[in-house]
Amino acid sequence: MTPGRPPPPAPEPAPTADQATEDAMSNATNVSPAHSASTASTLITNIAALVTNDPSSGDGSPLGLVQDAAIAIEGNRVVWTGDQSKAPATDNRVDAGGRAVLPGFVDSHSHLVFAGDRTQEFNARMSGRAYSAGGIRTTVAATRAASDEDLERNLTRYLAEALRQGTTTFETKSGYGLTVEDEARALRIAAAHTDEVTYLGAHIVSPDHADDPAGYVSLVTGEMLDACAPYARWIDVFCEKGAFDGDQARAILTAGKARGLHPRIHANQLSYGPGVQLAVELDAASADHCTHLTSEDVDALANSRTVATLLPGAEFSTRAEWPDARRLLDAGVTVALSTDCNPGSSFTSSVPFCVALAVRDMGMTPDEAVWSATAGGAAALRREDIGRLTPGAYADLILLDAPSHVHLAYRPGVPLVSGVWRRGMRVV
Repeated sequence: MTPGRPPPPAPEPAPTADQATEDAMSNATNVSPAHSASTASTLITNIAALVTNDPSSGDGSPLGLVQDAAIAIEGNRVVWTGDQSKAPATDNRVDAGGRAVLPGFVDSHSHLVFAGDRTQEFNARMSGRAYSAGGIRTTVAATRAASDEDLERNLTRYLAEALRQGTTTFETKSGYGLTVEDEARALRIAAAHTDEVTYLGAHIVSPDHADDPAGYVSLVTGEMLDACAPYARWIDVFCEKGAFDGDQARAILTAGKARGLHPRIHANQLSYGPGVQLAVELDAASADHCTHLTSEDVDALANSRTVATLLPGAEFSTRAEWPDARRLLDAGVTVALSTDCNPGSSFTSSVPFCVALAVRDMGMTPDEAVWSATAGGAAALRREDIGRLTPGAYADLILLDAPSHVHLAYRPGVPLVSGVWRRGMRVV
C-alpha cells in the first residue's frame, strides 16, 4: 500500500467549542460500528476539493482528489462521491461553501487514560535534560491514585479536544497502572469510548518489580493479561533499552496473540534495536516510532503488512532526531501519522499539527502526510471502513475552512477544521 487514498437543508452554524465538547461526549466518542445516525440522506455539495483516498476516483492519485465535488451520506455511511453536477437527490443538502472535505483523521496511537501533570519534566527537558523512559513512573503514581471518575473525565476531555481538530477514530492504550487492577480498569474505561483499545501492561517494568523484571513479565503474560484481554483488541510493548528487550517483548506479544489480541509495538524510538524485526516476525499491525532503522529494518517493513507509524509530536516535544519518512516511503513502506498524545513525551491531540511537522521536518509531501493521517492510520488499525470516503465507508469527514487539504501544512497552527461529521452525524 502506498500513500494517498474521506444537517438540514441550509448550513447551520457549528456549535461553540463548549457545545462541541458536550455533544462529543454524549454522542460521538462511544459510537459503535452498528450505530446509524438516521436513515435520512444528506448531500454535501460545493466542495472545492474532496479527498476520497480512492485512486480510482478523481485525479487518479493516491488521494483520489475530486474537484468541484459532492458527497452523499445515508445513515452512517457514504453512499456516493463525485462531480457535484452528477450528484443524486437526497433528503437534505449542505453547502460546503467552496471548502475542502477529507476523511476524518485516524489517530492510531495515543495514551489517554492517565492522571497527573508533567509540566516540570517538560520544562527541565527544554532546559537541557534529555528525555528517558523513567518519566513514565511519575504518571503511574498519579494514575494509581486517581478515581475512575477522574480518569474518565480526563479521557473524555482529550477526546473532545481531538474531535474538534478532526479526529474521528482513535486508538488508546493502558500502561499507566502497571498492576492487574489498574491496567484492567484503564482498559475498561477506554473501551467505553472506542473499540480500538490496546493492552500496554508492558510499558515499563512496574516500580513494584524493579528488582524482578522477569517476575513482571510473568505477571503481564499471566494474571494481568487474563484480567485485561476482555477489554482490548490489541497488545503492545515498549521494546527499548530501559523497558523490555527483544526476548521479553516476544514473550509478551506471543502470549497476547494466544489470547486473541493482535500485536502492535513501540519500536526503535530511542535507539537501534530488535523492535521492527520482531513486529514483522509477528505480523504486528504497526511498528510505532521507527526513528532508528537499519536498511534491513526498512526492507523488512517494505515486504510486510506492518505499518510504520510515525509520531512527530514526540520528536518535537523531546528535541529528538526526526524519523526519516522519505526513506520509508521511497522503499514502499506503508506509513501512518499519529499524535502519540501522552502527558510525558507528546502532549498534543492535534493531528493537523503532526501533519505540518511531518511535511516540514520528516520529508513528506502534503499529500503523503494527509494520506498517512487518514488511510495510513486506518491501515495501522487494519480497518477499511474508515480513513477514506468511498461508498460503504463510515461517513467520518472533516470540512476545512480552506479550499485544499494542502492548507493543513501550508497554514500550521491555524484552526482550519470548521466541521466534523462522525458516523453521519455532525458533531462539530
